[in-house]
Amino acid sequence: MKVLVTHSKRLQKVIEDDITFTEEDADKLLLSHSDALVISLNVLYFKIKHVLIDLGSSANIIQWRVLEQAKLIGSIIPTTKLLAGFNLISVTTRGEILLPTNAEGVTKTTLFKVVDGNMGYNIILGRPWIHEMKVVPSTYHQLLKFPTPKGIKQLRGDQPVAREINTVSISSSKGKEPSK
Repeated sequence: MKVLVTHSKRLQKVIEDDITFTEEDADKLLLSHSDALVISLNVLYFKIKHVLIDLGSSANIIQWRVLEQAKLIGSIIPTTKLLAGFNLISVTTRGEILLPTNAEGVTKTTLFKVVDGNMGYNIILGRPWIHEMKVVPSTYHQLLKFPTPKGIKQLRGDQPVAREINTVSISSSKGKEPSK
């Protein structure tokens, strides 16, 4: 199987290369799987683990406790928005924050919605970041590929962490009564 994505010539200062995924990209993965794509990412001066790449999210989301640990609470822009999940349960944000994200030498200023709650990830990167970076994600290959001035770069997902988070999520929801 070969997946091919070609970016148009309108990209400035980016080498035009095809982005492809091959079976070799899936080498060393635990197959067969249906794991989420979870990476580590440099945000400001910190390496943040447990970052979910989520094509279904229309927002980039960061946990309040991550900003608290980084002593960035004072940088939060107070604003409240209602975010609805796939099950229509809503979460009210505690604000927004602009932070630089760095993936393989490509830095983008990213707007995050700040939430305070129980989610298995420190950050969720949704379509705004994915589109800004021109990322092509593959959950099957556990890989992100994106164009840079020095050619196509890639970030490998952390499959064991994705499985660990999924196990914790499943076990923490066992025994709970379904919502009515």
